[in-house]
Amino acid sequence: MIALIKREISAFFASTIGYLVIAVFLVINGLFLWVFKGDYNILDAGFADLASFFELAPWVLLFLIPAVTMRSFSDELKMGTLELLVTKPISLKNIVLGKYIGAVLLILIALLPTVLYIVTISQLGNPAGNWDVGSTIGSYIGLFFLVLAYTAVGVFSSTLSHNQIVAFIISVFLCFVLYYGFEGITNLGIDFPIETLGMKAHFDSVARGVLDTRDIVYFLSIAGFFIVCTILKLKKRN
Repeated sequence: MIALIKREISAFFASTIGYLVIAVFLVINGLFLWVFKGDYNILDAGFADLASFFELAPWVLLFLIPAVTMRSFSDELKMGTLELLVTKPISLKNIVLGKYIGAVLLILIALLPTVLYIVTISQLGNPAGNWDVGSTIGSYIGLFFLVLAYTAVGVFSSTLSHNQIVAFIISVFLCFVLYYGFEGITNLGIDFPIETLGMKAHFDSVARGVLDTRDIVYFLSIAGFFIVCTILKLKKRN
């Protein structure tokens, strides 16, 4: 499986996809946080914290991760190479996990340069170095679990169509419903608190800096559910 993960990472950076993902993620976040005027601009907010980044990043990743995962299996299905891949001495489960972990690692690499944002707000603090450590670390942990869940949804979506664009649209739709859909329904005035079924409620909970096992179990369950669905879908096809 390690060889497959290395192959996936190499494939991302052998083409423009890997560099494009990292560049798009950093440029979009950078423009909204430091250049464009508005609610997300840290310099205009007057507070040295990354709340704007952690509010914006889940929405950027909602489009970026499906763009990374849309080719995971749709390309194999289109080219007819999936049948060739399953004849290799590697189980279908490890093939799915290899592609999944490869995509997760690529997104985590894209997140690494944002550590510079911490250095920046630390220098902007009054006095310098005065920033909310607990909330920032909690928000990064929340982003990590969000990446695990989004990526699992994206890999599953790529098994539903030979067309990468269709897989991308399905993935964006599912991620949107799971992230904001339940909270959106609650905001319509429904008394039953179904927002706890959505990822946003659990991400906000982790971002407050308190790790609750219910939030961790929720994200791991979402990721595990879609990985199992991916394996079952591919087994059914073969």
